[in-house]
Amino acid sequence: MASHHRRKELHELLTARNERMQKLQNIVKEAIEEQQLILNNLAHPPQESITRGQRLADRVAAFGGSWAFIILFLAVLVAWIIFNMASPPGERFDPYPFILMNLVLSCIAALQAPVIMMSQNRQEEKDRKRAENDYLINLKAELELRSLHQKMDLLIQEEVHAMAENQEKMLRSLAELDRKVAQLARGAAPK
Repeated sequence: MASHHRRKELHELLTARNERMQKLQNIVKEAIEEQQLILNNLAHPPQESITRGQRLADRVAAFGGSWAFIILFLAVLVAWIIFNMASPPGERFDPYPFILMNLVLSCIAALQAPVIMMSQNRQEEKDRKRAENDYLINLKAELELRSLHQKMDLLIQEEVHAMAENQEKMLRSLAELDRKVAQLARGAAPK
């Protein structure tokens, strides 16, 4: 009977330990699944809808800020100057102080600056949204860490409590075994 009781206690101890391990595995599994959702949202952000004007502003800003634009622009200016200096006086469309060239350059600058500003403003808005998103992710991570710490503390408290109960049961079992050994020793001792 005592052997059956000890086996039952041992089975209960192992079952309780397995249940605690299962709880911990479930907590870890849930945390991993939540992380996958965050990573999926970061890897596949929602597509922003931009207008034709915004797309055009981005293209103009990208081309206007490239070496291709600078080289092409310099080549046109050099060709303009050479043509107007080397041509016979009747064929020159913009003689020496290059007033027409100054007008064209001013117009290009006047049109290019607002287009670049539009593109920069849109990029700034994207950066602001990205920073806001980063802040929210950091906040969520901090809250998740706090939650995990609380869960771990709870599991540790349960484990300590279970270990104390197990130790008590083992001490009772040892005391019972000690008592039985003492009884056997008294019964086996010569009279």
